[in-house]
Amino acid sequence: MNNRLMLGNVVFASIIGAPVTAAASTTAAPAVVRALQCGHAIDTIAGKLLGPTTIVVDDGRIRQVFAGATSPPGAEIIDLSSQTCMPGLIDSHTHLSMQFSASTYSDEFRWNLADRVLRAPLYARRTLLAGFTTVRNLGDRDNEVVALRNAVNSGFLPGPRIYTAGRAMGSTGGHADPTNGYRMDLAGDPSAIDGIIDSPEQAAKAVRLHYKLGDDLIKIMPSGGVMDEGSNGENPQMTLDEIKAVVATAHDYGFTVAAHAHGAEGIRRAVLGGVDSIEHGTLMNDEDIKLMKERGTWYVPTISAGAHVAEKAKIPGYYPPQVAAKALAIGAQIATTAGRAYKAGVKIAFGTDAGVYPHGQNAVEFVLMVKAGIPPMTAIQAATVYAAQLLKHERELGFLGEGKLADVVAVPGNPLQDISLMTKVSFVMKQGTVYLRDGKPLPEADGN
Repeated sequence: MNNRLMLGNVVFASIIGAPVTAAASTTAAPAVVRALQCGHAIDTIAGKLLGPTTIVVDDGRIRQVFAGATSPPGAEIIDLSSQTCMPGLIDSHTHLSMQFSASTYSDEFRWNLADRVLRAPLYARRTLLAGFTTVRNLGDRDNEVVALRNAVNSGFLPGPRIYTAGRAMGSTGGHADPTNGYRMDLAGDPSAIDGIIDSPEQAAKAVRLHYKLGDDLIKIMPSGGVMDEGSNGENPQMTLDEIKAVVATAHDYGFTVAAHAHGAEGIRRAVLGGVDSIEHGTLMNDEDIKLMKERGTWYVPTISAGAHVAEKAKIPGYYPPQVAAKALAIGAQIATTAGRAYKAGVKIAFGTDAGVYPHGQNAVEFVLMVKAGIPPMTAIQAATVYAAQLLKHERELGFLGEGKLADVVAVPGNPLQDISLMTKVSFVMKQGTVYLRDGKPLPEADGN
C-alpha cells in the first residue's frame, strides 16, 4: 500500500492506496472488520473531493483507505455509495450541560445540579447523531461535564468524545461569575474554586484546581459577554498579567487555553497573553487580526450562537432587558467578523457555542460560515483537520487515514455543491461503532 500521511511530522502523499488483498485480511477477525464503501470521500488535508473510496475499519481504527469498492474477504460491507464520507466532525465550542431558553434566568433559582446532569446525556446524544464525534466543552456550572465525559468514555452513555474545561475562569462580576446579577445575600464572593480570580496568584491557583478536578483544558473570560446579566458585553475584564499567569500555569500542566472575547481590547490582551484560541472575537480590529496571524492564534467564530441570540432578543421578554440589548448589538456581527478574519488569513476552527442555541443543530454553522464568505471545503476542514490541530489531537482525529480513530460521518450528496447537506448527516461512526445509518439511530445510540 502506498499510503503516506502527513500531519505534524508524517508525510502525506495520498489517501488512495492499493486494494486490500486476501492475505492482508488474515490478521484481523472478520467479525470486527467493516468496509465502508463511499461514493465520495473528502481528503481534509489536501482539500480535495475524491471519487469512490473504501474505508476499512478494524478494532476502532482505520486500517486502510483506498480507491474503489474492493473489500477484504469476510468484512461487513456498509454501502455508502450514494453518500460523501468525511472524518467525524469536531465542534470546538459547546456547553453540553446547558441549553438556554426563555425560562433560563429563573431556572437558575429553582434547578439543582441534578437538573443539569440529567439533561446532559440527551444533549450529548443529539450532538453525536448530528455527526459531531468530538467536542470541546467550554464551561459548565459545577464541573459536571467531567462526569459526562467519563460516562461516555466508559461506554455507559452514547455521546461525542469530550474535552472539557470545567468552570470558565474570569474576574469578580465578569462574564464568568456565576452569581453576576444576583442580589447580594445570594451572590456571596466566589473565589478560585469557582473559577473567579482577581490577581495573577489567584489565576495560577485556579488553573491548578482545574488540574486537580480532572479537566482537559482551560477557558477564560477576558472580556464581557452577552448572556450574563452584566451591562457591558465587550469591556476588558482580566488584566494582561492575569491572562499571562493563567497561560503560563496552564501550559505547564499540558492545558491549552481558550479565551472568550468579544471586545477588541480583551482580544488583544488574550493574544498577547499567549492563549491558544479566541472564541467569538466579535469586535476584533485590524491590530487583533495582525497579532493573531503573527502568533498563530486560532479563531473559533460561533456564528450560530450570535445569529440565534440576535433573533431571540427580538422576542419581548425572552431574555432579561440587558441581555437582549447586548444580543442585538453584538450577536449579528460575528458573521461579518468571521468573513474578515478568513480573508485576512487567520486560522479558523469550527465551533458553535451549542447550548446557547439548541443542541443537535451544530451543523447550521457550516451554512452560516459559507454565507459569511468561507468556502465550503474550508468550513469542512475547520470542523475536521483544523479543529483536531487546535485540540492537539491531529494524530488521531480530523482525517481519513491509516491508523486514525475510526470516526466517520457521511451526508447524502456532495456538500461542496450544497453545504446545507451537512445538516442532514446520514451515517455516524465513532471509534468503529455505528450510531446512525441511513439517517436512522441504531440501538447503540441509546446506550447500555
